[in-house]
Amino acid sequence: MHLRTNTLLALALLSPHALAQTFANPQRVTIAGYTGDAMEPFLSRDGHYLFFNNLNDPHVDTNLFYAERIDDLHFQFRGELQGINTPALEAVASLDTHGNFYFVSNRSYDTTASTLYRGHFDNGTVTHIELVPGVSLAKPGIVNFDAEISADGNTLYFVDSQFTLFGPNPRSAKILIAHRSGNTFTRDPASETILQPINTTGLNYAPALTSNELEIFFTRADAQGPAIYQASRATTAQPFGPATRIAAITGFVEAPTLSPDARALYFHNKEGSHFVLYRITR
Repeated sequence: MHLRTNTLLALALLSPHALAQTFANPQRVTIAGYTGDAMEPFLSRDGHYLFFNNLNDPHVDTNLFYAERIDDLHFQFRGELQGINTPALEAVASLDTHGNFYFVSNRSYDTTASTLYRGHFDNGTVTHIELVPGVSLAKPGIVNFDAEISADGNTLYFVDSQFTLFGPNPRSAKILIAHRSGNTFTRDPASETILQPINTTGLNYAPALTSNELEIFFTRADAQGPAIYQASRATTAQPFGPATRIAAITGFVEAPTLSPDARALYFHNKEGSHFVLYRITR
């Protein structure tokens, strides 16, 4: 016990760069009863549920699924989330501690230019689905293709991206912040400053926050391909420090999500032409 306490204290005193480098030992995650692609995982704040979507591709009906925890590396597949999937894309789940479920769907983009939805999750079903008010700019070509709700449900970390008719897409992607006020959200005017060290170069997306919102994990894609980065801050009123790539996570990797104790990170990894989930620990 004394040795463990000293070890945790030493880790807490490490710089953000050193802490990011303590991640090691990537291991494959098994979803028993499921053999399809698994992408964009989200682990519920109590660790009981694993949410994910199948292949995110225009030629596939991308839907949201869930599984229940057996142990750290094994989950039991429970099927599609009920009440949520349509012939359009449904992906990128997140859930606060009050059962408020957030996801991305392009079901109404042609008429609303908006993609962020929410509902209430209970025992495999999502009800009371609606667009998240106050976040979307509602401008054609601007797409919010990633988002994560904070554990307390009061802050939404989301992505603004620019899509065009020609050339590779997205043309840009940056992470921003919105705060809840009653039933709606308001974009934080300090987002650009708080997240400036995150949105420095390349495409930045797929944010994942610790419960206290002092650490952020995200995907950055540049000429070398996508990689997972980490940054930290002392208080939620301060900007994040410089982002550091997690060197032990290699390959075509995206979409981190945290275990409840923040000691493990889950993400999707492309193996051949198939996307699977991995876990890495610190």
